[in-house]
Amino acid sequence: MDAIKTTALTKCYGKSRGIIDLGLTVAQGDFFGFIGPNGAGKSTTIRTLIGLIAPTAGTAEIFGRNVLKDKNEILKDIGYMPSEAAFYHNRRVGEILKLSASLRKKDCSGEAALLCERLALDTEKKISQLSLGNRKKVSIVCALQHWPRLCILDEPTSGLDPLMQREFYEILKERHQKGATIFLSSHVLSEVQQYCKHAAVIREGRLLACDSIEALGHAEAKRVVLRGASGADLARQLAHVFPAVAADAGASCQAADRITSHQIRDLQAQAHTVSFLYSGSPGPLLAALAALPLTDVSIIEPDLTEIFMHYYNKEGQSHDIVET
Repeated sequence: MDAIKTTALTKCYGKSRGIIDLGLTVAQGDFFGFIGPNGAGKSTTIRTLIGLIAPTAGTAEIFGRNVLKDKNEILKDIGYMPSEAAFYHNRRVGEILKLSASLRKKDCSGEAALLCERLALDTEKKISQLSLGNRKKVSIVCALQHWPRLCILDEPTSGLDPLMQREFYEILKERHQKGATIFLSSHVLSEVQQYCKHAAVIREGRLLACDSIEALGHAEAKRVVLRGASGADLARQLAHVFPAVAADAGASCQAADRITSHQIRDLQAQAHTVSFLYSGSPGPLLAALAALPLTDVSIIEPDLTEIFMHYYNKEGQSHDIVET
């Protein structure tokens, strides 16, 4: 049984788009990343999945149950963490956690205490006294204290310091190892690449790709890094052997017919280094590089950030992505 399954899921806000024909499947027990820049449709998808908003068209299921018809039953199995949580400002942290548990008709005091200890969260403080990061911790405990089968987390680490981010992911890894499904929405690609098994890329409400992290990272393009005496000189010399980079390198040249303009992109020249993405057969590339005065060459798979940018730059879209 799939933990999440959507079919042609669409949500429109009047004339504005939310999500369009979204077909997404998340297997039970997966650690799944849902990635895209701010405004791509991640939060709209999540709010539709948990029944906060109704879809304009299409269907969504959680553990085989329809999110509209079986909403109350579904919510028993979900731990939801919104990107921005609002709490009663005059209440203490402990009161908020107890209220959250009581709404589920559960005693979660033991697990809440353990989570608060690990996250260094003071339950005696009022919400109004908390920083953004500590309010985020309250949201984490509310989402996880009842041991949900499915954790749906929308931009969960924004506001957390690096130590708390690491502890948070340790908690998620433990939950995942015990069978929970983790659905993580983020625009921090390094988090997705490090922790998730599968991921989907969304742009302007449409799904661009959905696969394992390994498959998404296995692209035709390779990152080529060249080192020599001068990065500027290398860039100029590249223009004579790679017609695609002539304009970027600031040099005029006679175009060779072995390497075409679409095979090289993202040229970056620094003091002693030039790097670019290359998609094509290795023969022409190696033959061209042999003519250059290089001290070192590396050809590597691009990371998930570069793969993501590749999807977004296909049609010249702007983006708001955090790489670190």
